[in-house]
Amino acid sequence: MKLIHCADLHFDSKLNANLSQESAKERRAELLDTFVRMVAYAKENAVEAILIAGDLFDTKITLATARNTVLHEITRHPDISFYYLRGNHDQGVVLWGGEGQPDNLKTFSSQWQTYYLDNANIAISGIEFPAADAASVYGELDLDYNKFNIVILHGQEAFGSAKDKTEIINLKALQNQGIDYLALGHVHTYKEAALDSRGIYCYPGCLEGRGFDECGEHGFVLLDVDTESGHFTREFVPFARRLLYLVEVDVTGCLTSAQMAERAEEALMDAGCAETDFIKLVFTGKVDVACEKDLSYFTARFSNCYYYVKVCDETILDINEGDYQLDCSLKGEFVRQVMADSTIRQEDKKTIIRYGLQAIAGEEVQ
Repeated sequence: MKLIHCADLHFDSKLNANLSQESAKERRAELLDTFVRMVAYAKENAVEAILIAGDLFDTKITLATARNTVLHEITRHPDISFYYLRGNHDQGVVLWGGEGQPDNLKTFSSQWQTYYLDNANIAISGIEFPAADAASVYGELDLDYNKFNIVILHGQEAFGSAKDKTEIINLKALQNQGIDYLALGHVHTYKEAALDSRGIYCYPGCLEGRGFDECGEHGFVLLDVDTESGHFTREFVPFARRLLYLVEVDVTGCLTSAQMAERAEEALMDAGCAETDFIKLVFTGKVDVACEKDLSYFTARFSNCYYYVKVCDETILDINEGDYQLDCSLKGEFVRQVMADSTIRQEDKKTIIRYGLQAIAGEEVQ
């Protein structure tokens, strides 16, 4: 039997940290479409159940388009069961209206709920952690050791308890309880590890990256369970429409924007970035204080090559005071005056000198 484990889709995220209002709207539609594509994948590959381990939505106040699209995909695929456990972001969300909950949508509450799959030796259990006394729920879990047990939870892993933090999942308390696969949500990168001698725990990560703290491949986990033997395989399936890359470029020794752009091109090629991706270029290293560096030039140059480009300058200005000691020009006098001013911090002196040299050279001050 095949199942999909996904989590942290975060529909209706604002996405305004990097994107314009129009681009954010487009990206929100793309995230929703990835869910539609995943359900189509499930249909094409004879997947019988989709486990959604929390944060399907970003807030309990969601647009009708997102709710209706999800509900439409569930109702038009009655041969696929959807097990939806709400996370900390979508507490209070109700997918269905007055027509009632679809038969193939299975939900959870603040009490343990177990679903037994027909004609399969599989049990799927889950609980949405209550606001208080979360530690007590572990002792209330009662599993049949003769079945293949999947447990769905949403929260941050820990091998211990944490007072007043209901989002913490105490893995130690879940050991030796007969769990074969602990399907988790909340962590936005893929991770799996042993839970105990019998089972494993797994975070599939988010289905699509939304910011540069979510770089790399994103997708879901495909489980294939032998219902007779209880053995299973799992595979991470990369599925995101777009990837996000944070590419650091060491521009030490570069004196012009053209030289820096050449190094950026090499770094982007090495990273394997595609034209559909989000790119964050971070320039690092030491550059001469007189280096000609125009950040807007890089944005314009690479924006035509990628879906989105952001440029950050983390270079360190390098200035040798001795080079200007005997310089009789206005530039030399300016540098000496700034360096001799004891009221200015050393790092600020480099920035002031850079701005001054740009102005003296007739360049745009950046």
